[in-house]
Amino acid sequence: MVLALGGNIGVLGVVGIALIVYAMFSYYASTSIVLSISGAHQVTKQEEWEFVRRVENLCIGAGLPMPKTWVLEDSAPNAFATGRDPEHAHVVVTRGLLDKLEPIELEGVLSHELSHIGNYDIRLMTLVTVLVGVVALVSDLFLRFTFMGAGSRRGSRDKGGNAGLILLVVAIVGAILAPIVAQGIRLAVSRRREYLADASGALLCRHPEALARALEKIAADPEPLEAANKATAHLYISNPLKEHASFLNNMFSTHPPIEDRIRILRSM
Repeated sequence: MVLALGGNIGVLGVVGIALIVYAMFSYYASTSIVLSISGAHQVTKQEEWEFVRRVENLCIGAGLPMPKTWVLEDSAPNAFATGRDPEHAHVVVTRGLLDKLEPIELEGVLSHELSHIGNYDIRLMTLVTVLVGVVALVSDLFLRFTFMGAGSRRGSRDKGGNAGLILLVVAIVGAILAPIVAQGIRLAVSRRREYLADASGALLCRHPEALARALEKIAADPEPLEAANKATAHLYISNPLKEHASFLNNMFSTHPPIEDRIRILRSM
């Protein structure tokens, strides 16, 4: 009994250390992974003068350090910001965004992305995403350990067997619900931060209509972003997957309805 308890504590200790290592690695490596997945390349002021100059000017107005600037060679208009904090931030725009938006509309989009940086949304969403991953891992491990424990007690017919069965049912339900609840929290946080970045961005560029028009153009563009996937879609200013509007898609979307965002901007 004592040996078994000691063994379980040892296993839990190893699992706990592994989870901490996983969380730390995910937090510090997430930016590099996202940039690598996107396929964007870093650009200088000499290469993309209009884009980088506008970022510089907006950063001065917002009191932010200059982020690294990247261009994703894709004709679908979109943009995102990533990084741990303002000192380690990156702003990525697609070639389509630079080609299809008017200068004032581009400034509105950049103001939105810089607001994500200034509001520390980039750190918050990184932490929330890591948390969702940890919850999923813990749920899976808890379920596996419970099954193993139930198997070792299978021969027992005493009251402890009934307790083990109850624990198994609780573990199964928890393993199913915990990741769903965690993902729901991530989606809710992401949607709220998009509204906040819209409002902050409109104040930064002092032209809410410019951001509203930019969102209209981005949403109306039929091209899906080739580099986008479910794991990174929440980063972009507008859902890059171009999913059809439906009750389920809206419920599980990382972005609030674009019509609501435009309406709020035009009421400012």
